[in-house]
Amino acid sequence: MNLPFYIGAFALALGILITVHELGHYSVARLCGVKVLRFSIGFGRALWSRRAGPDQTEWALAVFPLGGYVKMLDEREGEVAAHELHRAFNRQSIGRRFAIVAAGPIANFLLAIVVYWGLFMYGMEEPRPLLAAPAVGTPAAQAGVTDGDLVRKVDGEDILSSQDLRWHVARAAVERRTLTVETINEAHEINVRRIDLSGVGGDVDATLMERVGLMPYRPRMPTVVGTLTDGGAAEKAGVRVGDRVLAIDGKPLDDWGDMVKVVRELAGRTVPVRLLRDGREIELQAEVATVEEGGQRFGRLGIGPTPDPTLRDRLFVEVRHGVLDALGLAVSQTWDTAAFSLKAFGRMLTGELSWRNLSGPVTIADYAGQSAAMGPTHYIKFIALISISLGVLNLLPIPLLDGGHLMYYTIEFLKGGPVSERVMEIGQQVGLAILLMLMAFAFYNDINRLFG
Repeated sequence: MNLPFYIGAFALALGILITVHELGHYSVARLCGVKVLRFSIGFGRALWSRRAGPDQTEWALAVFPLGGYVKMLDEREGEVAAHELHRAFNRQSIGRRFAIVAAGPIANFLLAIVVYWGLFMYGMEEPRPLLAAPAVGTPAAQAGVTDGDLVRKVDGEDILSSQDLRWHVARAAVERRTLTVETINEAHEINVRRIDLSGVGGDVDATLMERVGLMPYRPRMPTVVGTLTDGGAAEKAGVRVGDRVLAIDGKPLDDWGDMVKVVRELAGRTVPVRLLRDGREIELQAEVATVEEGGQRFGRLGIGPTPDPTLRDRLFVEVRHGVLDALGLAVSQTWDTAAFSLKAFGRMLTGELSWRNLSGPVTIADYAGQSAAMGPTHYIKFIALISISLGVLNLLPIPLLDGGHLMYYTIEFLKGGPVSERVMEIGQQVGLAILLMLMAFAFYNDINRLFG
């Protein structure tokens, strides 16, 4: 893992998301005529600040970057001159205060919509939902899925890519329900499979598809080295392009997929690699690199097969949509992701879903680095996903979050008067306790993923 790269990718994503969120609050506050005193990215002592704008708002970058805030003129936080009372936040109507507070999460949702809209129009190359033979005993095996099946529909919806399939499986796993999957095999026979996900467990993690039995199809390929990673384990050991791998760690190999499985289990070990080069066998010693992705560690040699254009056409598809279709899909994707996040959180509260699914900053930083390493498109998709999560989190009715304030304003509207200061004090204490508990769970999960 390139730690500075991962930290940089995480910091950039976090900076974008926080800035967009706070700009939502700031923009609507200005539209409502409220005076903004400070716009801060981060908390604590300011590392940099300057004043700008018609109200000479202080723009600042602070020490602790995990958040930000917009400080508005407010009689509850200091004396307000008589001529500016009409610009104080606390003097605004319930509707205006509600709009200002809700604007932060809404800005995060709008960012996701814009990102998805652009990506759907630009086009993305995605793996086709082509399936391998499922492991014995998995729900997919019990439903009759076979090697080479291509998924066409899930619950009546068209499936274009493996990403679409994973999304439907994750939602069904959280709800512990049965998926209706339409497939077509190599003989062009269409079959409908009913895959029962009620028993796959409460973890929606990197192993979900494997536990369900819906793993991607792996065509048999010869173990001939087509590409070498610069500075990778194989290059350091002396492997060359064109070499045929005959055995690794004493295990004979004739298929690339089998070789990948063997290497994954050899992380950090120095093992013999037997090769066929120019008609003669040679043996090298390779120190298998350790790679961490999705909280799992596995081995990597740093070699790739010879590219096959015809095989690539079978395994990958470019997904692209027109302007209006892309916009509709972007809104739908954002809505579905937000609803899924809320549903998953609700099931964690009721115990139907494991709290191990809650991720903290370490895991998010890991995913930020992974997505950035995969390319700009994947990194931008990651930012959209986290933007939705941030919007949903802030809308939870927990005091100290935007959703807590919106809850107070709703009560104020219904009862015809503001919530008492005593109730707000108790709410702040309860909200702080809930947030600390969530942070503790998230950090615990992060540590488990790192060292478990």
